[in-house]
Amino acid sequence: MDLTQTYPASVKTKLHGIVQLQRTIDKGKAVAHGTVGEYHYDCPMDQAVFGFLGIDQQALLDVIKSAKSDQEINGYVAPFIQKKSPAELDEWNTMWLQAGPDKGSESEKSFLQLRSQVAPDRTDVMSWADLLDLDEKRPVPKAV
Repeated sequence: MDLTQTYPASVKTKLHGIVQLQRTIDKGKAVAHGTVGEYHYDCPMDQAVFGFLGIDQQALLDVIKSAKSDQEINGYVAPFIQKKSPAELDEWNTMWLQAGPDKGSESEKSFLQLRSQVAPDRTDVMSWADLLDLDEKRPVPKAV
């Protein structure tokens, strides 16, 4: 995965039924190959998925570095996901896809600045997942 030439998976892409994880793994692959570019493995969004699943970020990165296939990586993460109920996964996915910055926070300032740069006409975009998709040139339906 060369993140100097392409984007990681969307936050919305599901791996084993959970959002964010494929994006995190893509960034880990780029770290392993020295092609992470402007992205950061173990950023706060990655840390949230690690915390939810109980995955150690360095252990996952070690697996990514030594894996000969995506199946090996998927085999490593699958047991962590299997410990979660379908309801827990649904709740995580819903919360994660709707998550936006806290009002009045530095995070909100960064969010609004990025949104004004990438899509100033998209004031309907209020979640990080949608904003990252816009920033990475993915279509985001307008809210009605």
